[in-house]
Amino acid sequence: MQVETIEAIVTRRLAQRGKSADRGMTLIEILVVLAIISLIIGGVGVVAFGQLAKAKINTAKNQVVQIQQQCEMYMLEKNGKCPQDLADLKAAGVINKVSKDPFGKDYVITCPGEHGSIDVVSHGPDGEPGGDDDITSWMTGTDEDEKDKK
Repeated sequence: MQVETIEAIVTRRLAQRGKSADRGMTLIEILVVLAIISLIIGGVGVVAFGQLAKAKINTAKNQVVQIQQQCEMYMLEKNGKCPQDLADLKAAGVINKVSKDPFGKDYVITCPGEHGSIDVVSHGPDGEPGGDDDITSWMTGTDEDEKDKK
């Protein structure tokens, strides 16, 4: 019978312990980590989507104001003639390109307008005329913008 030294016993036990530690993570541990990551991504997605909607509305407000100003420049150059659409502004060299609103619809230019010399309207997220979501040149820069900031 051979007597093992203490050093041999310790080495053998450390080797056995190392093998059990090398087997990796269990399926449950992996599923828990995936669930936590999914919750985090879902929360970030909800916040990002809300910010995207606000960004589209703010972009439309800025573009409505810009288009109104560009229409006024067009009228000065054309001795009071009103542009019918953005294509007229592009043809006159007032704008570089014709673009749609952030919701994929055309801006509506009315000249003379009901609320000013030129009315510019984006029909908003629903794309339908009328309603509370329309973005108009006569409503931008008013108390409604201040309410949105709060």
